[in-house]
Amino acid sequence: MSAIPRPALLLGLGGVIPFVWGALTVLDPGLRATTVELAGARFAGVALLAGWGMVILCFMAGVHWGFAARAGGRTAAYALSVAPAVWAFFFAGGGGAAALSALLVGFLALLVIDVQFGQWGMTPPWWLRLRLLLTALVVACLALGLYA
Repeated sequence: MSAIPRPALLLGLGGVIPFVWGALTVLDPGLRATTVELAGARFAGVALLAGWGMVILCFMAGVHWGFAARAGGRTAAYALSVAPAVWAFFFAGGGGAAALSALLVGFLALLVIDVQFGQWGMTPPWWLRLRLLLTALVVACLALGLYA
């Protein structure tokens, strides 16, 4: 397996920062209150986890669409590529615990899609290593937000 390119790793980890902040503001009421006062309620707690989670699921659908298009447009790949965005739209938009639960399922399903795209040869050789790391971090943050 080849190494994850540094820009991909750094930008991927950067995308995890809002999940970490959301989880921290669920765990620390003082931090949440300060964040709400300075930046607004959508930048703290469950609202941040749910909102950013929907953005990233939709972003990953676009990434997978790009893989499918580059690989010649296999119908199954196109169908799988849009699944995360469709899931987010129908199941993660309600907010609260239901949204976080749906996002947890969505990110785990996204990892399954990543594995499938890798088996089809549509991803770079380092892709699954990156996705495993990022998925573990995101799912941990969403679980903290859901169960704290």
